[in-house]
Amino acid sequence: MIGGAATLYALTASAQQTNVPTIGVLVRAAPGWQQFWELFREALRQIGYVDGKNVRFLFRSDQGEISRLPELAAELVRLKVDVIVPWFTPAAVAARQATREIPIVCAVCGDMIGTGLVESLARPGGNVTGNSSLNAELSAKFIELIREIVPSVHRVAVLANAPDPFSKVFVREIQLAGQASGTAIDPILVHGSEELDAAFQSMQRSRPDAVIVQPSLPTKRAAELALSHRIPAICGWRDFVGDGGLMAYFAAEADMYREAAVFVDKILKGARPADLPVELPSRFELLINLKTAKAIGLTIPAAFLARVDEVIE
Repeated sequence: MIGGAATLYALTASAQQTNVPTIGVLVRAAPGWQQFWELFREALRQIGYVDGKNVRFLFRSDQGEISRLPELAAELVRLKVDVIVPWFTPAAVAARQATREIPIVCAVCGDMIGTGLVESLARPGGNVTGNSSLNAELSAKFIELIREIVPSVHRVAVLANAPDPFSKVFVREIQLAGQASGTAIDPILVHGSEELDAAFQSMQRSRPDAVIVQPSLPTKRAAELALSHRIPAICGWRDFVGDGGLMAYFAAEADMYREAAVFVDKILKGARPADLPVELPSRFELLINLKTAKAIGLTIPAAFLARVDEVIE
């Protein structure tokens, strides 16, 4: 009887484990993915999803090799996860190419219409929804912020991540903002971290007044190079300022990760991605590194500092 009960318990536990929904998480190993992974799981726990109890995760990272994302996305599809949560646009595009059936919830993706992820924000129309970081629009804001602290600016370099599907939209929006403000824009496409040093060497020759860095690049190294070359640098990523970059302006990440968890909850309860409008950020943060400003010879206006959410001194 004891043996029979043990066998029955094991079979029941196995069946229960099989019925637990599986969330596939696919990340581009850019700076900040650890914070996403921690905050996203915490948001799900607050909703009631406990790893190993009523949900399980399959985590995949490209380990810094963006070309691996399609292969990793296809693996999650073969493993028949119930929903895929990609972090950053390259991961989302890879997931979309891998499946048109498994629901996909984007966390911090760029222009979801321009990259073909959804038909519209109000009516996504397929198996993809989630939240957009509005990076294209933020990119245009960068020009405005740079002109506030460097009024004499006339030329801005744009360091873009060529393999990232969002890079075209990223550069285009900055170019449009440059045209509107009379600022010359010099795009520099980087195909890997090994090209960053050469990119800044070319800037040393062209002498831009500032540089805008795409967040999916190795931003820590970009911040270090900008500082060593004494070029004011801005990025749409919080960690960039802590690593020595001059300024960061971005949508509040924690809000977006909580929203991604809510999307997953709705989908696991039966909602269709096509019926869930894409969420746009409502809160933004502006950070500046005064130590970097001093090192490159910039004086930040007091009126500008009064608007900053966080100052690193």
